Amino acid sequence: MSIFCHWDLQSHHGAKIVTQTQTTKDHFIQDISWLRREAIDLGFGDIRVSDTDLSVAGPRLKEWLDAGRHGDMNYMRERAHLRLNPQELQPGTVRVLTVRMDYLPDTSEMRQAVDWRNKEIARWDEPSQAVVAMYARGRDYHKVLRQRLQSLADVIEKKIGPFGYRVFVDSGPVMEVEMANKSGLGWRGKHTLLLNREAGSMFFLGEILVDVPFPVDEPITSHCGECSACINICPTQAITAPYQLDARRCISYLTIEHQGSIPEELRPLMGNRVYGCDDCQLVCPWNKFAQLSSVPDFLPRHGLEHADLLNLWSWSEEDFLSKHEGSPIRRIGYEAWRRNLAVGMGNALRSETLDDGVREKIIGGLKQVLPNASDMLKEHIEWALMQTSKVSK
Repeated sequence: MSIFCHWDLQSHHGAKIVTQTQTTKDHFIQDISWLRREAIDLGFGDIRVSDTDLSVAGPRLKEWLDAGRHGDMNYMRERAHLRLNPQELQPGTVRVLTVRMDYLPDTSEMRQAVDWRNKEIARWDEPSQAVVAMYARGRDYHKVLRQRLQSLADVIEKKIGPFGYRVFVDSGPVMEVEMANKSGLGWRGKHTLLLNREAGSMFFLGEILVDVPFPVDEPITSHCGECSACINICPTQAITAPYQLDARRCISYLTIEHQGSIPEELRPLMGNRVYGCDDCQLVCPWNKFAQLSSVPDFLPRHGLEHADLLNLWSWSEEDFLSKHEGSPIRRIGYEAWRRNLAVGMGNALRSETLDDGVREKIIGGLKQVLPNASDMLKEHIEWALMQTSKVSK
C-alpha cells in the first residue's frame, strides 16, 4: 500500500476521507522486514540497524592513532572526531543502516571448488604469479555500492516520505566495522575485519546515515574462540595482538595506501602479493562459508585471478589506465603499481622453484625499465635484481 493513498469511507452523512499516511509511515518505520527484502533484492547480503553511540570506540581509536599505527594515513587523525560522531557528518542522524555485499565471484570454478580457498592459498607458492586481492579483481566496489545504496534510499523515501540521509562507502570518516559490529551484522575478528557466520569476511560494507528512528538490532557474540590462525599467518606480523593491526606492516597498506618506498626489511615478506593481501582471510575457518556474489560487476577482469608478474610488468602506462578503468587499482597510479610488481619480481628471483627461463625474462624485464625509471622505482628494481644472489646454490 502506498503511503500516499487515502481510504474513502462512506457514511450516512456523506463521503468522509480519512488520511492514513502517518499511520502507514509509522508502520514502515517500526516493522522493517520490508527493508531487509528490498536490500536483498538490490544485491546486498544483509542489512542491520544501529544507533550512533560510538563512545566505546573512542579510547581504542585514540590509542591506535597515538601509537602511529595508521602510518601515512593522516586523514585518520585529522577527521577522528567525525568518525566518532556520525551526527556531525549528517545533521539529525539517529540511526545507521549498515549493509553487507558479498564479493566472491560467481564463476564455474568457484562453484565447483570443494573449498574455494585452496586455489588461492596455492598461489602463494607460485613465484611467477602476481596475486591481487580478490576484492580488487572486478569493478570498483565504491561505485557499485554507492549506486545501490542510493537506490535503497530511494525505496525508503517511497515508503516513508522525504527523510534526511547520507550514503557512505569506505570513502568518508565512518567507523564502518565498529557500526557493523554494533548492529549485529557480524563481530570483529582478531584480524580487525568483520566476520559473519554465514558469510565469513569476504564482503564489502556500506552505510546510510538516517534521521529516522528505525528499531535497532542487537550485537552478536564473537565466535573466534581460541583461534589465532589470522595472527599466525600474517607474512609481516602486522596483526600485533588480537584485534590490533599495525598498518605500517600490513601488505594491503604498503601496496595501496603507502606512496613512497617500501621498507626494505618488509619486501621479502611480501612474496608475490602486488595489490592488497587476503592471507588472514584465507586461513579463517569462517570463510569456508563465504557467499558467492550475485553482482556481475565483481567478476574478475583482464585475467587478474591468474595474472603473472611478467605480463603485468609489460603493461605500458596507457595499458594500466585502460585495463584498470573502473577498477580500484587505478587509484594507486602506475608508479606504485610498478613498484609493487618490482618487489614481487625480486621475491620471485629469490625462489629456488622459479623456472630458469622465467628467471631470465624477469631479469631482462627489470633491466629494460631501469634506465628510465624514477628514483623511487629504480630503488625497487635494483633491490629486485640483487635478489638473484639470495638463491641457494
